[in-house]
Amino acid sequence: MKIADLQVGHGLPEREHTPSNVSLFLYNAAVWNAHRIHYDERYTTEVERHPGIVIDGPLQGDWLAQCVSNWLGDHGVLERFQYSNRRATYLGDTLVSGGRVTAIDADSKRATIELWVKSIDGEITSPGSATVRLYA
Repeated sequence: MKIADLQVGHGLPEREHTPSNVSLFLYNAAVWNAHRIHYDERYTTEVERHPGIVIDGPLQGDWLAQCVSNWLGDHGVLERFQYSNRRATYLGDTLVSGGRVTAIDADSKRATIELWVKSIDGEITSPGSATVRLYA
């Protein structure tokens, strides 16, 4: 991939994510997050009053970073990345990560990417953005 090959509007490959109890437990163990809303359904629903086990916000951020990194491959470097969680999501939800090129600076070989995690219905739950620099 070369900067000259990109166009504003170019879409990044989308990926579906449907976390399970096991995957959420393992993720939280790996990042040392002991908050019970990510694995203890009774605590989550009875004490914190969520409708179900909460899918981690940082996990969704990781999906966005993977989206850019997988698309970029060995063709460049991720220079800037940010995201925010705007809506809680729950075990059983299927979420989709993806993005699109929103700006290109051919002189610096940089592209700006709009990112999102959205519900299967299309509601964006975690928007983000990235700046990448291509090698060619």
